[in-house]
Amino acid sequence: MYPEDRVLVGVINRKRDLDAVRAERWYRIPQAQMPRGVNAEYMAFFLSRAFKEQNGTIAWFAEKRGLELVYRKDLLPREADHPRAQDVYYKVQLGELKEKTPPILNPTKRTISFIYTTWDRFVQARAIRDLYSDADYFVDRVYHALREVGVPAERTWSAEYRTASSEIRVLCQRGTFVASTEPGDGRQFFLNDAQPQDKILAKILADIASQGGPVMLPIPISRFQL
Repeated sequence: MYPEDRVLVGVINRKRDLDAVRAERWYRIPQAQMPRGVNAEYMAFFLSRAFKEQNGTIAWFAEKRGLELVYRKDLLPREADHPRAQDVYYKVQLGELKEKTPPILNPTKRTISFIYTTWDRFVQARAIRDLYSDADYFVDRVYHALREVGVPAERTWSAEYRTASSEIRVLCQRGTFVASTEPGDGRQFFLNDAQPQDKILAKILADIASQGGPVMLPIPISRFQL
């Protein structure tokens, strides 16, 4: 374990899925939600309301041991009639499930989908907010604001590729809109966290509209459609 090792936090909202992580040592992620792959050395798991006293906590983690692409119907043969049975998923192969002590809490009830963080932040974190760098946290807020107004944005985290910037990308009718926390050469939108978020969001939406609007791909956007 190294401080710069990457940790990907995913959501588990069914007890049977936690059982698969614990007993069979795998976790599934829709390929459409991670088009650049699963770039992490460890997986950690945010538990939803199905887990009662552990609801809203990151209580477990495991080392990532391997990765393969599988149809959902093959991963979950008992759910062959599921609407996403033909979708392709990453089957993330895991080591032994270990408990995070103390668990990471979500006191502000933040919306959780996926979070990239680093091992040093993960082991020291006491709340979800502690997992983010300032840049990642700002990008995450803008990302969720876009998704809430129906824009199918995609994001990268600085921890994901050990880079200096975090980005938001939106596929538009006339190209790809890119917003970054690093000032660029004018071809990308600068996410300046010194400006009010509503002002930044308005500018982003205007830029997206100037490129013909977003391409609406049939990708599920709910954090609980795993």
